[in-house]
Amino acid sequence: MSKSHRGTGVRAEVNHGRGKCPRCGNENVKVLYEKEIDGSTVKVCKICAATLKNIARKEARKIKAEKTESAEA
Repeated sequence: MSKSHRGTGVRAEVNHGRGKCPRCGNENVKVLYEKEIDGSTVKVCKICAATLKNIARKEARKIKAEKTESAEA
């Protein structure tokens, strides 16, 4: 499995990929995950990347449930 967010892949980044996360405000964390927030692409920390992914997954599941519910009726 690829390990693009540690080791030599991170050394090329400014401050080895560390900085302040624009979403949660944590400082000195790795901000390596590109996510789209409010129409612009920003780099966020690992925790925020997972949170945004889970939110999108829950919304997709909700939309799918509404479509099947309306199809049955």
